[in-house]
Amino acid sequence: MNKKLYLVATPIGNYDDITIRALNVLNSADLIICEEYKEAKRLLSHYKIEKELISLNEHNENESAGEVILKIKSGKNAALISDCGTPLFSDPGHYLIQLCLSNNIDIVPIPGANSLLPALTGSGFPIENFFYYGWLSPKKERRRRELLKLKNLKEVIVILDTPYRLKTVLADIVKYLGAKKNIVVAFQLTMENEKFFRGTAKEILEIAVKKNLKGEYVIIINNLG
Repeated sequence: MNKKLYLVATPIGNYDDITIRALNVLNSADLIICEEYKEAKRLLSHYKIEKELISLNEHNENESAGEVILKIKSGKNAALISDCGTPLFSDPGHYLIQLCLSNNIDIVPIPGANSLLPALTGSGFPIENFFYYGWLSPKKERRRRELLKLKNLKEVIVILDTPYRLKTVLADIVKYLGAKKNIVVAFQLTMENEKFFRGTAKEILEIAVKKNLKGEYVIIINNLG
C-alpha cells in the first residue's frame, strides 16, 4: 500500500453497506484522513477499527494535505474517507488529490455507497442520460438563476441540498420550473425510514410541509418534456 492514497467509500446511512475490500483497506491503513473526528470515530468504532486520524475539511485542507503527503512519503499507508458515502463527491479532498499526483502518489478509489445511483435507479425515470447539477446555491437570487438555467435543459436532473433546505428548494422548483413538473425525492436512502416521494413538484412540496420532512435527500427532476 506504500505511496498510495486510497479513497474509501463508506455507508451513507446503513452500516451494512460497506465492502469487504473497504474494510480490508481501513484495517491495513496506518492513518485515516476524515472530515470530522466525531463522525469518523463513530463509523470506525462500529467496525472495531482504531487508527491514527487526521481531519481534513474545507477549513483546514491546505494545511492538513501537506501533513498527509509527508506521512505517505515517509512510508505510511493512508485512506481517505468522508463523513459518509464516496470521498470527493461534494466533499473536500480535491487539493489533497492534486498534491498526491504532483508527488507521484497513486490514487486508488475503493468503490461503494453513494446517494446518486440509488436515487436514480429508484426514481423510475429514464436514466440512460442524466445531468448531475449537485448543490444549488444557498443564496436565494443565485439559486433562482440556477433553476431558470436548468429549466431549459431537456434532461433528467439531479439536485442535492442540505436537510434543512428541502422545503425551500421544493418551493423554488414549483416557482421556477413549474408546479406540474414531475419529480422524485429520494429520502433517507438506505435507512429504515427510506422513502421515495413521487409526484408533481407541488404535490411533493405539500407532503414535505405537512410531514415537516427533515433528513438527507436527493431530488430527481424529469425535465425531458
